[in-house]
Amino acid sequence: MTDQVVKALTDPSFLIAMLVSIAVFATVFTVLPAFGGNPLKARMKSVALERDELRAKQRARLAADAERRRKGLREEQSIGMRNIVEKLDLRRALVDEKTLNALKVAGFRGQNPLTKFLFFRLVLPIVGFALALVYMFVLGGLPDQPPLIRFFVCIVVAYGGFYAPNLYVSSRASKRKQSIQMAWPDALDLMLICVESGMSVEAALRKVADEIGGQSVDLAEEFVLTNAELSYLQERKQAYENLASRTGLESVKSVTQALVQAERYGTPVATALRVLAAESREMRMNAAEKKAAALPPKLTVPMILFFLPVLFAIILGPAGIQISQQGIFGDGGRTSSQ
Repeated sequence: MTDQVVKALTDPSFLIAMLVSIAVFATVFTVLPAFGGNPLKARMKSVALERDELRAKQRARLAADAERRRKGLREEQSIGMRNIVEKLDLRRALVDEKTLNALKVAGFRGQNPLTKFLFFRLVLPIVGFALALVYMFVLGGLPDQPPLIRFFVCIVVAYGGFYAPNLYVSSRASKRKQSIQMAWPDALDLMLICVESGMSVEAALRKVADEIGGQSVDLAEEFVLTNAELSYLQERKQAYENLASRTGLESVKSVTQALVQAERYGTPVATALRVLAAESREMRMNAAEKKAAALPPKLTVPMILFFLPVLFAIILGPAGIQISQQGIFGDGGRTSSQ
């Protein structure tokens, strides 16, 4: 067997065949990547396709959220609500500049949200008063109270129904302002990068709106609306002022004032944005530190009510059990001795 292996290895034809096989394999291994194309180019193409796909999904989600949250802007007004509001002239009686600003800050724009707001301010007191009357005088609610007190409760319910739409708008406005405030420093950083790279303010707003939509849909919507107003309003200052009034935040107002001054006097926008972005980040950090500092006083009452009794039971429980057992045994010993 060994002789045959040695004879095969020393055979010239076998050696030539092996060398040819190695040469063919080396040639294929060397030339094949050239036909496969540039791997870096293929990788960058795949990354670009994936980025475009993610951006398309994000835009679709942003559009769906905006459609769901602001569907009142595109749906037709209810004819019944509009007729009731116009016949009773509720706009003159209940609407002022403060109410309109509150609706804008809450994200409700146009005539349809205002019509619904006025309609519910008219209907809810009547419905609440009727339900309270039925509960008090038909179903026998609060039977121990005199009729005058029960009627006063009905009036209080009607009063609460009258101001319920205001409370709802205020709650929506506070949540929206909080969402915008949390994402505002990041949006300023992105806008600063876009402006320093040579983009115009309109292109920067459009780019930041696409990128910031995953963090705050409300802020992305405001940027898109501001970009549209910059395109068709006669004065760009009005578009910036509208952005500040719709958000109701001092940080946004300071940025809009800086943009107005930059366009009026020709000052660099990037410098102002850099300073304001740093201030916004500092304000957000201060707000987080303030919440952290307010946490111990808030935990005092829950600790006293829930943690300390359990802790005392764990620490003093075994000692109490031991003392009670010793007391029982001691009484038993005295009883037996007697």
